[in-house]
Amino acid sequence: MPRLTSDKPSPAAGFGLSLKGRALRYLAAREHSRAELERKLAAHAESPEQLAQVLDELQAKDFISEARVVESVINRRAARFGAARIRHELQGKGLAPEAVADAVNRLKSSEVERAREVWRKKFGEPALDAAARGKQMRFLAARGFGADAIRRVVSQAEDD
Repeated sequence: MPRLTSDKPSPAAGFGLSLKGRALRYLAAREHSRAELERKLAAHAESPEQLAQVLDELQAKDFISEARVVESVINRRAARFGAARIRHELQGKGLAPEAVADAVNRLKSSEVERAREVWRKKFGEPALDAAARGKQMRFLAARGFGADAIRRVVSQAEDD
């Protein structure tokens, strides 16, 4: 009977990949910060020096870009989450505090509009009582929107 599997390890399974190959596979899926790649690749590196050398090389070739990571997160998350939640995600990626602060400042200008759109998709109509209003406010707060934006959205919905 013929054998259906080969003896060679599948590249898709991650066997035999070099450290640089693993890093490039991660970067092909989405943008990663240097700190994220460091965490993910540390277990596969023979030494910290080898890992640093690979990451330096990728950064020199502009495969790792802090600005692209920030833009990627903002593009993926801004329509659904507030500035506080996005700030937390950016900080978790190990980005420079200045880059995180700049991104959050840009997001704050559209916070009320984004919160209103999230509210509209979830609720669509003003709260009938204080309990429902509290539920709407907690929902927006859990999404990372600021208290001022939440108050403006929920109170404006009641005024309409």
